[in-house]
Amino acid sequence: MSATATGLIAPHGGSLVDLMVPAVEREAVKASATKVVECSDRNACDVELLVVGGFSPLRGFMPQADYDSVVATNRTTSGLLFGLPIVFDTADASIGLGDRLLLTYRGKNLAVFTVESKWEPDKAKEAEGCYGTTSIEHPAVKMIATERGRFYLGGTVQGLALPSRVFPCKTPAEVRANLPEGQDVVAFQCRNPIHRAHYELFTRALDASNVSSAGVVLVHPTCGPTQDDDIAGEVRFKTYERLAAEVNNPRIRWAYLPYSMHMAGPREALQHMIIRKNYGCTHFIIGRDMAGCKSSLSGDDFYGPYQAQDFARDNAPELGMETVPSLNLVYTEEEGYVTAEHAEGQGLHVKKLSGTQFRQMLRGGEEIPEWFAFRSVVDVLRAGA
Repeated sequence: MSATATGLIAPHGGSLVDLMVPAVEREAVKASATKVVECSDRNACDVELLVVGGFSPLRGFMPQADYDSVVATNRTTSGLLFGLPIVFDTADASIGLGDRLLLTYRGKNLAVFTVESKWEPDKAKEAEGCYGTTSIEHPAVKMIATERGRFYLGGTVQGLALPSRVFPCKTPAEVRANLPEGQDVVAFQCRNPIHRAHYELFTRALDASNVSSAGVVLVHPTCGPTQDDDIAGEVRFKTYERLAAEVNNPRIRWAYLPYSMHMAGPREALQHMIIRKNYGCTHFIIGRDMAGCKSSLSGDDFYGPYQAQDFARDNAPELGMETVPSLNLVYTEEEGYVTAEHAEGQGLHVKKLSGTQFRQMLRGGEEIPEWFAFRSVVDVLRAGA
């Protein structure tokens, strides 16, 4: 693990970026803008992560050369690893080089963006490079084809304010300030409510052979746009808050990430690792079929079950990080949660409840077994349904 003078892992590229303009200069920076552009939900997430340093060492949206390089090689032109390109999209053909855009979001001025690069991307090439497919049945391919504008923009960003969110998202600097120096920090990424199996998974990760005995786990759910059928971020946030108060485990840190999911499998796994490195994490839990997705027509998986794990593991040494493979846990009548291999070897009776069954039981007001879900989480989900 590479550590800084503070005893925490160094950010990606060596330094943690902070693009927020000093308060006394913000009015002047705002007044320098030549056009006003309203951000989409996805753009607002990217602006926030740029400003707070979640995408360190980037100081703005990628220019075309870096975009092309990341699409083709998952590296910038300087050779720095990046899972997915960070660009601003627009349908406005009148925006030109040198324009200074005041980026707004839901009535708030977020940043001033100086346009230094503008191009019309080959979205089919982007889809194939980043997602491994050009099929519109892939949610991110559909997103770039139907939601993103015709043009991409790159250039520097000057932060004015962060979006107002129901779920308060700590900055990388704020998260780092609450981490133990010189100890391993294991990141757990999720985009769903945390159930018993998840809790067992990330707490047992602290006992992995490559994690220090005083290490902690950062539970860092993605609360930005995900898939259409996912539970809304505001509702998930409430479940996390209730659970954090209930378990009160000193080896768990909680924070929320304003990130827009792409469901890009291997590329997304790399992107998540880089972001978590900037938040101070040394280890990353990566599960089976992480950030995977299925065809909207056939239901077939776009990625192999271990493709993301293998890709993340292969790139982890360059990041100075380690991966922690996710345990395949099952609940048994005899011994509670154990690995599937142990259950099979001992002939234990495994109890199962699918996500579909859970949602049906939730909507129908049926009793949810406590071995599957925390009662506090179920209460929040019922209230938010």
